[in-house]
Amino acid sequence: MQQYLDRTRIELRYQKYSPQTAKSYLANLEKFFNFLGGNYNQFDEYKVKNYLVGLNDRGLNGQTINVCLNAIKFFYEQVMKISFKIDVAFARKPKRLPVILSRDDIARVLETIQNKKHCFLIALAYGAGLRVSEVINLRVRDIDLPGLQINVRDGKGNKDRLTVFPEKLKSDIEQHIFGKSGDDILFESERGGQLTKRTAQIVFERALKKAGIEKDATFHSLRHSFATHLLENGVDVRYVQELLGHANIRTTQIYTHLTNPALKNIKSPL
Repeated sequence: MQQYLDRTRIELRYQKYSPQTAKSYLANLEKFFNFLGGNYNQFDEYKVKNYLVGLNDRGLNGQTINVCLNAIKFFYEQVMKISFKIDVAFARKPKRLPVILSRDDIARVLETIQNKKHCFLIALAYGAGLRVSEVINLRVRDIDLPGLQINVRDGKGNKDRLTVFPEKLKSDIEQHIFGKSGDDILFESERGGQLTKRTAQIVFERALKKAGIEKDATFHSLRHSFATHLLENGVDVRYVQELLGHANIRTTQIYTHLTNPALKNIKSPL
């Protein structure tokens, strides 16, 4: 089993999959291999289907089963070079609307954070539409103050992109980066080194609770709110797509449902 996991790990690195995706694929494959009990390099459509049905019977959600199916498909097609001829519909992800914070919500959240660095981090994540992994990975050289832009390096899918830097935060960042070199991490932890994703998430969660906002929001809701507020301001959806780094316009269009003025103007008949 281990040799096939090792070969998969090398192929994932060669194709520049993110560490998080690689870890997920390998964990799912190890469970699948344990189910097979041997003959890992032989594709058996019945066994794959039987395994996926078992995951469904155990109550795993559609998104989890979908990731597992992608891992199995990657192994047979990319590692073993075997055509993955299997008539299995990918488990559908639940279609849920993203949780959006209002502009007032954002202001209340920021007002509760006493630590200047943490406040700046949350404000920047919202103001530039950054994922938590992207904001903690920023370096000083990634900020173009004259152009009011941020160079997001190695975003989702290992893609670089440009997004906006909020002019309102210009004085904050000038104070924050004073004395730092271009290669320095923008948000260092108190102990030195890079701030962790979990630390950033905890900062947001505590601020949300302190602000008395009862929405089921996460750190990623800052990014959802960024997109929604841009569309409300009249920014074209294709520009929003570029700023967010979405490969498919349909991913961005989910926000247009939340900003449709025609829907908002409809009154209930009751």
